[in-house]
Amino acid sequence: MFTGIIEEIGKVENIIKNTHSFKLIVKCKKVIQDVSVGDSIAVNGACLTVTEFGENSFSADVTSETMRRTAFSLLQIGTEVNLERALSFNGRLGGHIVLGHVDCCGKIISERKDENAVHIKIETEEKWFKYIIEKGSIAVDGISLTISEKRGKTFIVTIIPHTGIKTTLLNKKVGDMVNLECDYLGKFVEQLINKSNEKLTMKDLELVRGKRYGI
Repeated sequence: MFTGIIEEIGKVENIIKNTHSFKLIVKCKKVIQDVSVGDSIAVNGACLTVTEFGENSFSADVTSETMRRTAFSLLQIGTEVNLERALSFNGRLGGHIVLGHVDCCGKIISERKDENAVHIKIETEEKWFKYIIEKGSIAVDGISLTISEKRGKTFIVTIIPHTGIKTTLLNKKVGDMVNLECDYLGKFVEQLINKSNEKLTMKDLELVRGKRYGI
């Protein structure tokens, strides 16, 4: 589980390709300070398992399912990526609960500067829009962002200067692809509502409360 608060910008050092998957080697410093083999690190929002690490890099395997859901097939040596370690029990939840399970890709279709902010419009698959709510949360390349506007098959997120400096998002151009993870609370509530021929119980509502606050 992650928070969507990026700890470090890393750089793809090497990609070792297989037929439908690959091994990713990422150059970094901060996120490997207390890492162990088997730990989770979110790379552009996708939860990957550390298989090896050294003084300034770690390796992780990228499966065919992750390839299918994400924009990882577009990664190249030298590409900068957003990195975040899994949330510790005594850590602060500064963004929102992010699982690291990317739902789909989105395409940047416009960028608009507005004084100290940049508004980025993203287009994605229509089937995910039931989970995209104005003023709700979404993870874009692993970054916890608030949806400022939703229209048709697009939504807008606003990047403040601090987020622009600490992440890779403002390096993206119109036409670039980003990884998207919708707020999982909406998916959980949908499952409860769709329980066939059953009524919601207090236990169900307590589960929703627990999922919302991570308890």
